[in-house]
Amino acid sequence: MAKILDGKAVSAAVKERVAAEVAALGTEGVSVGLAVILVGDDSASRVYVNNKKKACEACGIRSFEYALPAETTQEELVALIEKLNADPAVNGILCQLPVPRHIDDKAVIAAIAPEKDVDAFHVANVGHIMVGDYTFLPCTPAGVMELLHSADISPEGKRCVVIGRSNIVGKPMAMLLLHENGTVTVCHSRTKDLAAICREADILVAAVGRAKFVTADMVKAGAAVIDVGMNRDENGNLCGDVDYDAVEPVAGYITPVPGGVGPMTIAMLMQNTLTAAKQQNGR
Repeated sequence: MAKILDGKAVSAAVKERVAAEVAALGTEGVSVGLAVILVGDDSASRVYVNNKKKACEACGIRSFEYALPAETTQEELVALIEKLNADPAVNGILCQLPVPRHIDDKAVIAAIAPEKDVDAFHVANVGHIMVGDYTFLPCTPAGVMELLHSADISPEGKRCVVIGRSNIVGKPMAMLLLHENGTVTVCHSRTKDLAAICREADILVAAVGRAKFVTADMVKAGAAVIDVGMNRDENGNLCGDVDYDAVEPVAGYITPVPGGVGPMTIAMLMQNTLTAAKQQNGR
């Protein structure tokens, strides 16, 4: 039976730590602020934004929300970002993705000042992650690493397999495992003998976006299985990329969905916003 990597508990500890540091900065006259931009009325995005506002409140971080209509032009959105770049009360800027199809998300990301890019999506920050001298980490991969650390699971010398090669999760996840001396394989839709490769993994990270994609025959006995997926099963219930009921008896460690990686993502956003505020105020 696998040990559960409890994202709710670990994220609560991270937010408590952030709140203490935010309060300490407050005694020095330094406030911490996060601007969140939402374009359109995507219901899932609205849920995410509301959760981020609640986390800001819990951590003592000022939250600035900009809810823009779906017909907002790219020029208008970039103009808002440039205004926020120049606002000293705003330490971090996040534009909730996806944006409407007429807006180029790459242009939006590029418009955010790297020192306020708390999602760590800007190419400057991606480059820093590649060479290992980063200030910010993408929130989901950073949350995965925090979960591993909480259970004293070190990637060093271990076979690590990441399923998925997205810029948001898969690629940076591989780099973070590599920075901690894991031997990393990145798998994707063109990978041959995927199940065999997964079975070699001591740490298996599933970030493919397909419900219950990882089955028990793909998991090495005792492996740490990290489920980044957020899907709906055939009954409409929330589930991950891992077939939890089948894999849990095989794995050594496993993250549940919900309650695993999800809460960690928002907690690490709070950490990044605090880091940005400290950097911008010379702390």
